[in-house]
Amino acid sequence: MSETTAENARIIELVSQYIDLSVTPFNKPERTVVQVDKRNPMYGGNGIVYLLQMFAQGELTNNRIGAYMVFFNKGDEAGFHTHGTRNEEELYIVMHGEGEYSEMTKKDGIIRKKTLKKGSITAMSGEGFHSLINTTDEVLIVFVITTNNPK
Repeated sequence: MSETTAENARIIELVSQYIDLSVTPFNKPERTVVQVDKRNPMYGGNGIVYLLQMFAQGELTNNRIGAYMVFFNKGDEAGFHTHGTRNEEELYIVMHGEGEYSEMTKKDGIIRKKTLKKGSITAMSGEGFHSLINTTDEVLIVFVITTNNPK
């Protein structure tokens, strides 16, 4: 088993302690994570963020429509980014842990910060900039739903 394969298996096993990672796609067999992406850094943030892709490339409009974003350590962060160039919008649904969500407009700087905890939902427009950081020693697990709105 390669180092990457072993790391991916370890990540899936750790996240499975907190949430069920099964997927039941329409008219297909039930399954689990299809790919683990390691972002070090993610959008210029600190630490490591893992994306657990639940859908294969080409299976849906885009494979990022439904993925888990995992921050294992306090301070792990997805830095400020926007989806405006891809004409996407995004929802974050906190499944476990706690973090600080920030949003801003490029022109006006930070316009809001909010503590997110289990059950919190955020909605980002395609033009907005946003970031998320794990603020506790607990694992922060966020389910990400990304729209794809072709122009």
